[in-house]
Amino acid sequence: MQGRKQQLKDLLVMKFGGTSMGSADRMKIAARISQDQRATRPVVVVVSAMSKITDLLLDSLRKAEAGDATDLQANLATLRMRHEEACRELLPDFKHAEAEAGIAELLSEFDRITQGVLMLGERPPRAVDEAIAIGERLSALLLAGFLDSQGTPAAAVNGADVIATDGVFGNASPLMALTRERCDAKLRPMLENGILPVVTGFNGSTADGRPTTLGRGGSDFSAAILAAALDAAELWIWTDVDGIMTADPRLVTDAKVLHEVTYGEAAELAYNGAKVLHPRTLAPLVERQIPVWSKNSFNLAAAGTKIVPSITEDSHGPRAVTSMKNVAMIAIEPVAGGLSGTRLMARAVGALARANAEILAITSSSYRQSFCFILRQDELRTAMDHLEEGLALEITHGYLKPIDVDENVALIAVVGEGMRGSQGMAGRIFTAISRENVNIIAIAQGSSESTIAIVVARDGMDKAVRAIHTECRMGA
Repeated sequence: MQGRKQQLKDLLVMKFGGTSMGSADRMKIAARISQDQRATRPVVVVVSAMSKITDLLLDSLRKAEAGDATDLQANLATLRMRHEEACRELLPDFKHAEAEAGIAELLSEFDRITQGVLMLGERPPRAVDEAIAIGERLSALLLAGFLDSQGTPAAAVNGADVIATDGVFGNASPLMALTRERCDAKLRPMLENGILPVVTGFNGSTADGRPTTLGRGGSDFSAAILAAALDAAELWIWTDVDGIMTADPRLVTDAKVLHEVTYGEAAELAYNGAKVLHPRTLAPLVERQIPVWSKNSFNLAAAGTKIVPSITEDSHGPRAVTSMKNVAMIAIEPVAGGLSGTRLMARAVGALARANAEILAITSSSYRQSFCFILRQDELRTAMDHLEEGLALEITHGYLKPIDVDENVALIAVVGEGMRGSQGMAGRIFTAISRENVNIIAIAQGSSESTIAIVVARDGMDKAVRAIHTECRMGA
């Protein structure tokens, strides 16, 4: 037993995203990568739902809530057709019956939940979490079945059986001690017996077994949680881009792949819109200093980006710029200076916390006691409901001006731990933006000095990003 545990010290956890699992052909490539790595060391695979499937599941729940039984059934038919088609393309004939029975069972489970929503006329958060995890469970079923048919012993594992979380439905956080216990009980014996676990990303369960999900991009987070719980040697995240880039190549033609970034830089880029990692992905890995690779399953020759605790080479100035269009700015301003700005801000932040909204940036004015938050637009409606409820007294009595919302803004983040101590860098960035006649609406910089957040009008975002990238010579 001790010898087997020693072998697991070189464990590799790999996560395949939605595009990497988007078709039978893509699943075959994911399987080949997994088999190649398993030939030299133990491997755990974490999978997302097939591309666009989570959107289809969510749309089905919305149709059920609205009482639209006809469109709901059409969605279910699409869901069944796509997975059965992948099943026929992936698996040999002798495996079809078993796999199709598994697909039917999972779709029946989803249908049961949607029928309950249809009757209730509402979507309870717990039911939503249970329902949308079906996409990952279908992916795991197919990939594990294909691996097994190719002579690699594999088994689909429901993330709810191994990742323990708190009870915040829709955006749960892991309970690491209990997760480690679950992994030791479920995954380690499989690995020690030569079985490759294919674990569903995105989902977990509370200590008493209630299904949860880990929020936006949670499959990355799942993989990091499992890597930390299993003391993995490395985590590889497979996407459809060559790695973490200095900017979005659709906006900046000379954007390049960064060979290495730090945990801090990667987390800041992810939090501010870079579509490579989930913002919380790196948190479980930092303590154990587990390195992460961001790789492209569509371009296996690309080296990718390695994410490490620190970079030894001398690095000055910003290393990447990222941007987000689908944001909104909420501004809160007292009518007069009599209100305590600190207390007002605390209550506003508390309201946003109850709304489960992420604050992307915050700025304030010390004299007028006014402040503004940048949020994602898809969280705006719920955030406003909670803010108006939490500040109802001040609004009703005229102590506060009406809460102002500007949806015609974009958030730009300039990231690089090398900015610390780079004199005049912020001034150069702002001057470069101004040269493009783009107005800066708000600015925020944290105490770490590794990120400068800039709010501009949405129609000026592309020009501002290109100006920053050129000024800071990121493509050089």
